[in-house]
Amino acid sequence: MRATVLTDNTGNNGLAGEWGLSFYIEYRDQKILLDAGQSGLFAENAEKLGIDLADTDYAVLSHAHYDHADGMPVFLEKNRKAKLYVRESCGENCYDRKEGRMKYIGIKRGLLEAYKDRITYVSGDCEPGGGVWLISHSRETMEEAGKREHMYLKEGDEWAKDCFAHEQSLVFEEDSGLVIFNSCSHGGAANIISEVSAAFPGRKIRAMIGGFHLYNKSEQYVRALTEKLRATGVEEIYTGHCTGEEGYRIMRDVLGNMVHPLEVGLEIVL
Repeated sequence: MRATVLTDNTGNNGLAGEWGLSFYIEYRDQKILLDAGQSGLFAENAEKLGIDLADTDYAVLSHAHYDHADGMPVFLEKNRKAKLYVRESCGENCYDRKEGRMKYIGIKRGLLEAYKDRITYVSGDCEPGGGVWLISHSRETMEEAGKREHMYLKEGDEWAKDCFAHEQSLVFEEDSGLVIFNSCSHGGAANIISEVSAAFPGRKIRAMIGGFHLYNKSEQYVRALTEKLRATGVEEIYTGHCTGEEGYRIMRDVLGNMVHPLEVGLEIVL
């Protein structure tokens, strides 16, 4: 399996970065786009890296936030055949409360309707391709995340804490173990690994890749999470985006060389 970072906060070697994530993943005979950042930057970087997005077999949206979804119309225009897999609860209704005001942080309005013929809504655990899985996460775990992060869903005229039912992990079955991608890990990276492990009893966790949403957390919180990650038995971690520089520093301090930084252009081969 080879995963190339098309968008991350950190640019590299003439490839620009932005707040967001996008991966191009080659696995067996499948080519997959996971997320598309918040603009068309991922596509510009793909072109510079010699990646033809028109060859992508299907795309996956990790969750319904703008910094992962708003580049998706660019992809769907460049690639006229690929399906886009999203959770069945995915909507244009995600907000963040800051300084007492609600700020819209969801998918670009109109995207789901404009591309409805290309979108496949999934529930539970789903296998879009051989050895590739979309794994849902427990509502109880995710509701705690909404409360902690001050994130909400607008349901009619009412506000509800975001339960992140629109979030999913992309999991690959390798001979060496499972490889998990979760772009923001709102429910907690250790919880996500535990739930994936429960879905694949007895399988080793080869790697966890993505953002861990630690940029706004205390050192105590990050260190506690890092110890939980160690306890899962995960062998390698690649993280960036919403993990933040300080969060990464603490994780690296605790776990050493098993933790690697994401940056645009990075190739992860497992």
